[in-house]
Amino acid sequence: MLAKDVIQRVREIQVRTGRQVADVLAGQYISVFKGRGIEFDEVRPYVPGDEIRTIDWKVTARLGAPYVKRFVEERQLTLMLMADISASQDFGSMTRSKREAAAELCALLAFSATFNDDKVGLTLFHGGIEQYIPARKGQKHALRVVREVLTHESRFVRDSIGHSVRSGHAWPWLTRRAGRFGWQTGRQATNIGGAMEFLLSVMKRKSVCFVVSDFFDEGYLRAMRMAARKHDVIAVLISDPREWELPNVGLISLLDPESGRTVEFDTSSAAACSVYRKNARQRIEVLQSEFRSAKIDFIHVDSSQSVVDPLARFFRMREKRRQRLRGCFCLPV
Repeated sequence: MLAKDVIQRVREIQVRTGRQVADVLAGQYISVFKGRGIEFDEVRPYVPGDEIRTIDWKVTARLGAPYVKRFVEERQLTLMLMADISASQDFGSMTRSKREAAAELCALLAFSATFNDDKVGLTLFHGGIEQYIPARKGQKHALRVVREVLTHESRFVRDSIGHSVRSGHAWPWLTRRAGRFGWQTGRQATNIGGAMEFLLSVMKRKSVCFVVSDFFDEGYLRAMRMAARKHDVIAVLISDPREWELPNVGLISLLDPESGRTVEFDTSSAAACSVYRKNARQRIEVLQSEFRSAKIDFIHVDSSQSVVDPLARFFRMREKRRQRLRGCFCLPV
């Protein structure tokens, strides 16, 4: 994209998602994601009805009147967005690509976090880690996150001895990590497991992590399960309608943008299209089942539809689950 096109696209996303956050998502976000605990705020005079255990005896003795400690929830969170920018994300059969839908979803989450004074970070990955932006606050930082997801182009190349290097940039810290995890380079691959290992290496404190991808990869579930033990991991599947339904246009050639392989497919064959739909449906069902077994929440986003609705449904589901758990713990003995 040209610079002017980038600015215009980011502004469009900012205006649209900003309104949606203010109207729909901000309250749901704050009710679903809680901070790490409670922290001391102040002391105030005791009033009848206050619990005796909250009395600050040192202040009470010094001032000669009862005072109690007041605590507030430590609300601040760290939101980490793990966005897949591999070649398959560039596919789009309708008004936008899967990557554009991912950028809008990341914008909704980033602006929701900014609205609630939380930190937002970003990791762009494909076969390797392309870019890591540490978590910070502020709308300007959130806009940068949106811009990078939307427009970032891979700049990884492979040198003559097979080491991963970043062309035009000296980034040895990231290069060492890429070599350590054995990641591939370039956007013609997806390594979700490596991205999860990277998350564990850079995020020492618990965070809320959204993994936004089409999940055309294998062998990553173990790494995601390990990450979910420390972080609140949510898997977001971005898919295109043509990935589960093809129009009847006769014989076509399908290209895998990551492997470069092509296959001939007869869209006029009812039997072939039925198998195609069945396999696509089974793939989504298997993903849901695997993530459920790993205790990872799952969101499915259709790139041709609104990204607000599935996100709002997810927030409502999380809130209902929290209420059920709270009710279980409050049952009388």
